[in-house]
Amino acid sequence: MPALTDTFTLSNGVTIPKIGFGTWQIPDGPETYDSVRTALDAGYRHIDTARAYGNEASVGRAVRDSGIPRDEIFITTKCPAEVKDAAGARNAFERSTAALDLGPVDLYLIHAPWPWNAIGSDHRAGNIEVWKVFEELYEAGSTRSIGVSNFEVDDLESLTAATTVLPHANQIRWFVGNTQPETTAYCHERDILVEGYSPLATGRLLGNQDIAAIAEKYGKSVAQVSIRYLLQKNVLPLPKSTTPSRIVENADVDFELAPEDVAALDALEGGDR
Repeated sequence: MPALTDTFTLSNGVTIPKIGFGTWQIPDGPETYDSVRTALDAGYRHIDTARAYGNEASVGRAVRDSGIPRDEIFITTKCPAEVKDAAGARNAFERSTAALDLGPVDLYLIHAPWPWNAIGSDHRAGNIEVWKVFEELYEAGSTRSIGVSNFEVDDLESLTAATTVLPHANQIRWFVGNTQPETTAYCHERDILVEGYSPLATGRLLGNQDIAAIAEKYGKSVAQVSIRYLLQKNVLPLPKSTTPSRIVENADVDFELAPEDVAALDALEGGDR
């Protein structure tokens, strides 16, 4: 499936497969291992995990056992949102790379601009301190690219004003009806790749009749149309599933939505409410 082999190119020239397999909320152990192996067998070459997910060891084992050369698989992991100091960032990275056991990672992200138990609190100084460690890791080749997650325009501006390397990616919650237009435009203008997590709104879009009507035209599922929509907006989708048939279906998106259908999906803004 070409959608799985197509790539975006980050601002530093590193290529990243256009669809990633998300592992959020998949428990460590057989569930993560089996779903990652299924995704790799189906042709996915981009796996997204995080220290906070607690499943890095199973992701790493699945990648090693797959028999696919390491340099053909793109691995993203994330520094926990609550880590806002240099020592904590170094420690988190060491723990992640030890658990994954895959050598250098391909993309390392700050998981959020604030701890999850204090959303919206001001950690600008801490983010700068963490990012300077990220820059060291990047310069050393320990990670091939660096980025952020859940950052809005203000967060990005304060970070980039005080640091050297512009984030290569910003992974945000992005789906039909919740497209974060301001942040998306800001990133696209600066060649910061936008990655969209929860492209199916953690399953809530699957019953959407407006999307279903469009899907019927193409002989596709609501999930496939929802994922295709991100690709046509130059946003990298990170669908997640533990069901083998759905893992395959989510990547079978080699079709083109007509402009009027993209416009109809654009008009569904607010689907998250």
